[in-house]
Amino acid sequence: MYLQRPDPSVLSPSVDDTVSASSNMDMEDRVSHLEQRLQLQEDEIQLLKAALADALRRLGYCEEQSLGVPPGGVHGGRRPLAATAPAPSTKGKKGDGTSWTEIMKSMSTERLTLIRRELGAESRSRTTSSSSSSGGKRMFLRGRPVTMHLPDDQRESYSLDHKVALPDRKLKLQWVYPSQNCLCQLWTGRFNLNVAKNPSIYLFRSETNLHSFGTSVIIDVKCCYLLTVHPDMVTIATGQVAGNSKDGKLLAPHIRVWDSVSLNTLHVIGMGVFDRAVTCVAFSKSNGGAFLCAVDDANDHILSVWNWQKEKQLADVKCSNESVLGAVFHPMDANLIVTCGKSHINFWTMDGNTLTKRQGLFEKHEKPKYVLCVAFAENGDAITGDSSGNIYIWAKGGNRISQVVSGAHEGGIFSVCVLKDGTMVSGGGKDRKVVLWDRDYRKQSEMEVGESFGPVRALAEGKQGELFVGTTKNAIIKASFPDTLTAIVQGHTDELWGLDVHPTMEQFVTCSQDRHVHLWDTNSHQPLWTKTIEDPGRSAGFHPSGSVLAVGTMTGRWLVLDTDTRDLVSMHTDGNEIISNIKYSPDGNFLAVASHDNFVYIYAVTENGRKYSRVGKCTGHSSFVTHLDWSSDSQHLVTNSGDYEILFWTSSGKHVTNMDTVRNIEWATSTCTLGFNTFGIWPDGADGTDINGVCRSHDGALLASADDFGKVHLFSFPCSQPRAQSHEYSGHSSHVTNVAFLHDDSHLISTGGKDTSILQWVVA
Repeated sequence: MYLQRPDPSVLSPSVDDTVSASSNMDMEDRVSHLEQRLQLQEDEIQLLKAALADALRRLGYCEEQSLGVPPGGVHGGRRPLAATAPAPSTKGKKGDGTSWTEIMKSMSTERLTLIRRELGAESRSRTTSSSSSSGGKRMFLRGRPVTMHLPDDQRESYSLDHKVALPDRKLKLQWVYPSQNCLCQLWTGRFNLNVAKNPSIYLFRSETNLHSFGTSVIIDVKCCYLLTVHPDMVTIATGQVAGNSKDGKLLAPHIRVWDSVSLNTLHVIGMGVFDRAVTCVAFSKSNGGAFLCAVDDANDHILSVWNWQKEKQLADVKCSNESVLGAVFHPMDANLIVTCGKSHINFWTMDGNTLTKRQGLFEKHEKPKYVLCVAFAENGDAITGDSSGNIYIWAKGGNRISQVVSGAHEGGIFSVCVLKDGTMVSGGGKDRKVVLWDRDYRKQSEMEVGESFGPVRALAEGKQGELFVGTTKNAIIKASFPDTLTAIVQGHTDELWGLDVHPTMEQFVTCSQDRHVHLWDTNSHQPLWTKTIEDPGRSAGFHPSGSVLAVGTMTGRWLVLDTDTRDLVSMHTDGNEIISNIKYSPDGNFLAVASHDNFVYIYAVTENGRKYSRVGKCTGHSSFVTHLDWSSDSQHLVTNSGDYEILFWTSSGKHVTNMDTVRNIEWATSTCTLGFNTFGIWPDGADGTDINGVCRSHDGALLASADDFGKVHLFSFPCSQPRAQSHEYSGHSSHVTNVAFLHDDSHLISTGGKDTSILQWVVA
């Protein structure tokens, strides 16, 4: 059975069930309009702040010159700026929300008018590059000019008209690490794992190898219960929501039927028939899987039956104006379909092209708010689990309850699985229990899944009686009664940004706002260890020795962990804002801690990464620091900020203003999204926050980028021509937050934000 489960939020008593779908759409339109207006206002404020920062910086520079301070001094005119205009407190990626009202009031009306006029002219400029008198090239982001300084060996030969060829290597998706996933079904030693909100379905085989299919043509999967397996155990069907194809064309919701061996699409069903999304899909069982049923997301939730091989619709009917969470054929009767959802269970009989409904009668029994799952006993009885924790047995062919197991679980029952020996297993949400029942529905044994794994959402039987449990916290657990629970793998459950690769081994680390730090092995695709920290994680970086790693959090605290024992080595706090980036120098003697408080803190590192002392503080950015890179000799670093500044510093934190000092520096990494060697990644009209991360391969030939549109791009490096060509790859369903090449450039790792997914790509 492959049933769509509700989001936990829909079970909340605070939800107003009287709100209609149409009123919801009106509300969404109003909210969208307000969001657009807010974004326009934020853009104008950002431009005003940037122009003001420039003006204050120039004033400060003039003041220092009048006082006899030589150009290129310690802060190069930044000190008066810091004193006059305190750095804004920044809370998020898309803006900082700091009020500059008092500063604006201090400016004359005439000056403000001039700035607005100048900003208006800049905002109409193209996001492209032009010549700069300082030996650089200028591009515009949100109307803000950003100057890229050319190395001396390119100042004469560089041309904007030169085109960079596509890289000769490409990416191939190899593995998807757990991300809001759910176990659907096991067959012949294989089990399906669908990545929720991810535009692809992934098929695990023998728990060792992953095949992906449809990454370029599948648009989105409604939820992780929308994968159904044909009785031949080879053919698969998935339900899709409305979306856009790879070339940007609108694509209607539909069903795709796949061959799991060749990974080819066999049929596309219902294009233009379904409304909004396909929320339930299932093959028939008793007639060799000739039929396929589906429910869409229309207001009346239309139930339809199809001859999928002929792509012909056989029947359809209005199913319910309430949420429909599951639709499944009876295993002994291809003309009987059971649907369930909010406060209902219906039994449908198909006669020709007509579907006739018999509503399930609860009579004297408690009517649940949601019927969450359906399974079938050996004798054909239907078994349901509901949001009240009760199990109801519905006699075969009828619509009345024949037996009740009251209070089987505390809270909702999200999965029921009938085992091959006729016994049954149920999985609870609130109580996190897995309960074994005999053929007469008497409790035999129970196990409780640990709180760190989360509530049970799916159950499936494997070979030799193996039982697998899928949980809400992205864990897959192998269970064996009476008391054995072995975690196979667990992924992140909240916004994921932190990523770094081991300097010498096939390992990488991720940290998330779920307060978990995972050290992963790229060969086994398993976490070597997991560490729970006190604060939400945001950034991570390995020491060059690989013996320790630093983790930055959302609260200004950062800590150092031993990579072998995961023990806490050191802990420090710098401000109370997000630590957006944390990176060791190539020689391991320094650590740079970039914060959303506009500063970068520099620490001296001794004892192979086990002792830290602050030696400098980079002061001068007028917005939050987003990215940083160290020079190969560990003597300089370059930083980017939220208002598109590119600043250079010494390892002691002194601001470098003489571009001749830094233009020829060799950088150990290229993770700054703004710079001469990376500015070709920005398309025309780009918002400065559209690209979240970049990474240069260690051989210096490739550059990967992570954007806000779920795409990973692969460019040739250096990428210093406007609108450079790239190979584009889909896989994430929300913004891609970070990318990193393994130490030998054999693979690329990318992380997703809201989808919390980790994708491993082969570079070939």
